Formats: sequence, C-alpha cells, structure tokens
Amino acid sequence: MKKIASFTVDHDTLERGIHISRVDGDVITYDIRMKIPNGGDYLQNAALHTFEHLFATFARNSRFEKSVIYVGPMGCRTGFYLLMRDDVSRDEVTSLIKDTFAFVADFEGVIPGSSRKECGNYLDHDLDGAKAIAREMLEVLR
Repeated sequence: MKKIASFTVDHDTLERGIHISRVDGDVITYDIRMKIPNGGDYLQNAALHTFEHLFATFARNSRFEKSVIYVGPMGCRTGFYLLMRDDVSRDEVTSLIKDTFAFVADFEGVIPGSSRKECGNYLDHDLDGAKAIAREMLEVLR
C-alpha cells in the first residue's frame, strides 16, 4: 500500500499552532497542533474527550455551521483536525478556532452530549482538563 499523506509529514518539525494539513477539492483539513509531536506531553483522554464535545458543539453552532465537515482528535493525542469547506477564509477559520478555545476555557455547566444516551463513553470526561488545554493553547494562538 502507498503511504497516506499524513504519514509523509515530518513530525519532528511540527510546532504547536494551526497548520493546513491538506486540501482535497473544496475541503481543507486544518491541523490544530496542541502538543509537540513525540514531546512526551500528550492530551489526556478524558480532557480530550470533553474538549471534542465542546469544540464540535461550538463549531457546529457557529455562523460557519454549514461549512464544518468534521471536528475530531488526532489518534496520537497531540491535537485536533478540523475539516472545513473552502467557502470560509483561512482568517475566518483561525478566528473560529480562537473563539472555540475561548469558549472552552470559560465553559461552565453540563458538557453537551455527555449523557449515557448521547455518548459512547459518557463517564470519561474532564471539564477542568479541557479548560486547561484551551487556556494553554490560547496563549500559543495569541
């Protein structure tokens, strides 16, 4: 089998921040790198899970809801992918990401989609951890 595009990226050169991972027709994949690859510090599962619920909910309720295709964590636990249609400018996507991180950092209340009926691993959430991830990354995005 041929090597997929994401495995051709030199992970030793990636820094924290927002990167364009690939462009497929009218779909742009944003690599939101929150941890340095192979740096020994990774997103913890429960916090990552909560962050995913909040990120997806916020993005899909934003003015760009029709352009959001997918929000999800990287298996290596160093960040998230955001797939967007190309009808949203890169500056607007950057603003959406910053707004999302601010939303998560300040979030209070019940985590969206966190009940047993709504989530396949509903007991594995960490709101404080998700908020800490967001606050740390907001500093990078500034």
